[in-house]
Amino acid sequence: MPPDAAPGVLLVHGLWMRSIAMRWLATRLRSQGFAPTTFGYYSLLQDTDAVVARLAGVLAAHPGIHVVAHSLGGLLTLRAVERLGDAAIGRIVCLGSPLAGSGAAAAIAARIPAGAQLVGHNRALLQAGIGRIPDGVDVGMVAGCVPRGLGGLVARFDGPHDGTVSVAETRVPGLADHVVVQASHSGLLFSDEVVRQATGFLRGAGFEHAVEPPAV
Repeated sequence: MPPDAAPGVLLVHGLWMRSIAMRWLATRLRSQGFAPTTFGYYSLLQDTDAVVARLAGVLAAHPGIHVVAHSLGGLLTLRAVERLGDAAIGRIVCLGSPLAGSGAAAAIAARIPAGAQLVGHNRALLQAGIGRIPDGVDVGMVAGCVPRGLGGLVARFDGPHDGTVSVAETRVPGLADHVVVQASHSGLLFSDEVVRQATGFLRGAGFEHAVEPPAV
């Protein structure tokens, strides 16, 4: 990449979404000097292995590209990174990804008629999460604490949550940084604060913890 080229960022959406859901975030990242592209997949119809294989191929074809991934997208991204091994990966920012496993996904599958179909073929990954961040990868987590979303209606959260994922579910060993912002799960995609925190991390400065709200 030429020294003056805009850093590439791959945007990966979450469950029940398509790549168009990342358009606002892409526009804001472009205004901050990044070159965003989106990765789309069918979150209910495609199984984890198929999505991870294709995502790994995209990452391998663009060495050093950064990633900003929402919810399930963060889990899929880290599975793809595991598959790539020592390939050059840029920094990764996860937005509300239940890396420690999603209680809401388990509750929806168990308590709602046809709930397993609502969670889709990535149910096992959502419920189990990942054990830890792969070695050698800088991953930052931006979690939300505005409790507005479907998950809050069916799951019992201990502590702060964004309506779909609890803050505790976003923490796993190996994270380079973690910050909590005032946003709901879907609101993480439309937050100027998220853009500010994410761009700081992608540039190597880390998150600004002075603005982190207290846990409630």
